[in-house]
Amino acid sequence: MAAETELFGTTDNGAAVHRLTISGGGLTARLMSWGAGIQDLRLEGHAAPLVLGFEDFAHYPVHSPYFGVTAGRYANRIAQGRFEIDGTQYQLDRNQNGAHHLHGGSRGIGRRVWSIVEHGTDFCRFEIQDPDGHMGYPGTCTAACTYRLKPGGVLSVTLEAESDRATLCNLAHHSYFNLDGGDDILDHEAMIAADRYLPVDAAMIPTGEVRPVAGTEFDFMEMRPIRLAGHQTPFAYDHNFCLSDKRGPKRAVALVRSLTSGVAMEVWTGEPGLQFYTGRKLDVPVAGLDGRRYGTCAGFCMESQIWPDSPNHAHFPSAILRPGDRLRQETDYIFSRS
Repeated sequence: MAAETELFGTTDNGAAVHRLTISGGGLTARLMSWGAGIQDLRLEGHAAPLVLGFEDFAHYPVHSPYFGVTAGRYANRIAQGRFEIDGTQYQLDRNQNGAHHLHGGSRGIGRRVWSIVEHGTDFCRFEIQDPDGHMGYPGTCTAACTYRLKPGGVLSVTLEAESDRATLCNLAHHSYFNLDGGDDILDHEAMIAADRYLPVDAAMIPTGEVRPVAGTEFDFMEMRPIRLAGHQTPFAYDHNFCLSDKRGPKRAVALVRSLTSGVAMEVWTGEPGLQFYTGRKLDVPVAGLDGRRYGTCAGFCMESQIWPDSPNHAHFPSAILRPGDRLRQETDYIFSRS
């Protein structure tokens, strides 16, 4: 039996946004066609939502910092919105402070309505066509996002894309997680299996250096609280952790847990990078799920992806997608309670 869709809201230009609920493996997810996103996610036996989101669709276009959506055509940042493919220069929409390109631009696929093409009780597949020249990208790119809830608390996210011209494509799931429903996630414990990270400048653009995490605030090789001891203000994590130099087999790359709730989340992916963002800039003026207010560090993101600004650094993994090739990115978020 297929899940039933419902009208969740309409965009400013009158496009309908639909929502549906899927269940399986002890999880229940409410999905929306806006950004092919997760609007709500619950774990059996744990009352609080596992993600940040809104009950009212009208808040998403105005107040959402990419809550739950599929970011792209290029997730994360590209310096000055400029890149080159095969000797041709391209200029993208500069939607980060008018200087840089972020998450596909001001009308990237995370801020548009996708089509629901197939769905059942425990899965849903969304698709969207990103036309040639949109936000400055070459080629018409067709993208798909499939959510599937599997036994053992597995939220499976599969992202796919094809293009009719050589282009950039780097898709990422952008949920903000909170594993105990508290005001912030600073006392969550985290482990990230990366011995290197990318330093950034004041605009959060990678400098090009690939630096060891050992002896720095970025060392999550062993479980530790996200909160740094001795810091009066939360450390502003919004950095790429280098899991590998290229895509490979899906494997365990991160673990986060709340000692308060006993809820844990593993991340499995084959992507070379994991952007760890702890929501330092969150200050949402309207109520979120269950009436919660989202302030500083109310949720964390773990975005599996190609390293940011990769087209401008030859030694970073490549995000070029050529005709005849198919991007397939699989990430599992695995939830459990102790």
